[in-house]
Amino acid sequence: MTLEIGKPAPEFSLLNQHGETITLSSLRGKKVVVLFYPFSFSGICTGELCALRDDFSAFQNDEVQLVAISCDPMYAQRAYAEKEGYKFPVLADFWPHGAAAKAYGVFDEERGCAVRGTFIIDQEGVLRWQIVNGLGDARNLEEYKAALAF
Repeated sequence: MTLEIGKPAPEFSLLNQHGETITLSSLRGKKVVVLFYPFSFSGICTGELCALRDDFSAFQNDEVQLVAISCDPMYAQRAYAEKEGYKFPVLADFWPHGAAAKAYGVFDEERGCAVRGTFIIDQEGVLRWQIVNGLGDARNLEEYKAALAF
């Protein structure tokens, strides 16, 4: 399933690393960077999320909210976020397993995880930019910064 630019982004309701429910609609009023990643504690994923952490103000500020999502359970997300010092929401798409990733067209049925999908959603909940990378293909964060400039 491919999402269409200019159409409303799929709603989600997921637990963050603290057990709080986060919905896409609760983030309206900001641009939202929705970043799906395969597995917490894995090498490429940790490298990508740490790069976001280290350049945090570009991806989360008064105008932009970053959320990272994997199919790991909430308690794994908490341990991962605490270990790496992530200040952004790390959401658990654990149950129903991969429902948000499926809605965004980035769930790998064979492996039971999300692939590297990134979506930028505007202040009204409309999809404005997307890119999907394979499991082993790291993201180019400079592309995201350019896309956020809209």
